[in-house]
Formats: sequence, C-alpha cells, structure tokens
Amino acid sequence: MSQPTAPSQTVGPEYRPATQLPTATVSTSVSRPNVHILAQTPQLIALLTMIRDKDTNRADFIFYSNRIIRLLVEEGLNHLPVVAKEITTPVGHTYAGVKFEGQICGVSIMRAGESMEQGLRDCCRSVRIGKILIQRDEETSKPKLYYDKLPEDIAERWVLLLDPMLATGGSALMAVDVLISRGVPEDHILFLNLIASPEGAKNFAEQFPKVRVVTAFVDQGLDEKNYIIPGLGDFGDRFYTM
Repeated sequence: MSQPTAPSQTVGPEYRPATQLPTATVSTSVSRPNVHILAQTPQLIALLTMIRDKDTNRADFIFYSNRIIRLLVEEGLNHLPVVAKEITTPVGHTYAGVKFEGQICGVSIMRAGESMEQGLRDCCRSVRIGKILIQRDEETSKPKLYYDKLPEDIAERWVLLLDPMLATGGSALMAVDVLISRGVPEDHILFLNLIASPEGAKNFAEQFPKVRVVTAFVDQGLDEKNYIIPGLGDFGDRFYTM
C-alpha cells in the first residue's frame, strides 16, 4: 500500500537562522474544522521522537507519554466554554476573568485510554472518570462493546473521551455512540488523542462533525494490517507491560 510523503519542516527556536535548524517530520494536516492538531513545537516533536523510538525503555516511554498527555489535556480544556467571572484580589482590586461553564468528566477507552486518566486528574482535581471497553469481535472483525461504567449524570457534563491511538476509528466511533445513547450531546464531547491516522481522523470527524478532536499528531497512514505508520507500536503494551 503506497503512502503519501510525510510533511517536514525545520524545527527549533525562532531566533536561530533556518540554516541552523534540523528538519523533522511533522503532522499531516486534516481539512476538517473539528480536528485540532497541537502546534508542532520543538518540545512536542522531541517528546514524540522519544516515545516512537523502539529502544526507549518502559519507564521513559511512560514519562514522555505523560508529558504529551498533559499537553493534550491542557489544550482540550481550552476548547470548553467559559463564562465571565469577576473576582477581588487580596489587594482589593477587581479582576475580570472567566470560569468554566458546567462540569466535566473523563471517559477512557480501555485499556490504553486509562493511561491518560492521570493527566486529566493532574489538571482537574477530583474529576469523575468513566470507562468503556470495546474490543474487536473475532467473528465479524468489527468493534463490540463489552463493558461500560459511566457517571450517572454524564448527560449533564462535558465529556473528555480518552484514547491515545486512532487507527481506523472503529472503537472511538462506538464509544461516542455509547455516550450519545446515554444522553450526552454530541457537541459536549471532546476526543483527546496522541497519534491518529489521516484515514481515522477524517472518518471520525465526518461521522461526528460536532465532536472536537484534539490530537498531538496525524501520522502518514495505515499499513495493510491497519497499523498506524510510522506509529509507535502498541501503546498499551509499551505503557503497561513492555
């Protein structure tokens, strides 16, 4: 299966001449308004380089993955609505600020999505987190829902759906179907993802145009086995066992 050439650009601090900057592969663009790709900064590219490397040990894989997850959560929170809030500072002056509108919760797609829960907790104290288990049916090769445990009031919350890898998008699409069946409005769902395939990102964005996707990187494509390439291998295995 032929793949398009991966985009590249010079990466490094802006104050340095372009001739002194290395060239690195950057994210493929996705022409869908509900797909947001993190800025391809030197920090992000360096972190992705570490977790893609087959020689990176498990401890380092977890550490650098957690740093990317934190960036994703912080950016995801920027996509939640806010309302005005005026406060008074300790020196007696007022400050016109904002606060988040409504409550949030996280929902991880087991097992790999559970790796992103701590990053959400680090940013949102006491956040409620639900879980969805979706696996491929061996007979039909299609995703099948095996388990879900969600907050009872999830229909009243903004939901951050967590899964680090988006290949064909089957599991993520079914997870959104589950959330909508529980009363969550489509436009109250944000999908946070580390690495996506262009096919998966486009398919997901078209199926659910009101769900916002926040991803760190859209890779080159899928191989004949539907593995993301260049990818990073099995995220769950590398995070939990290898």
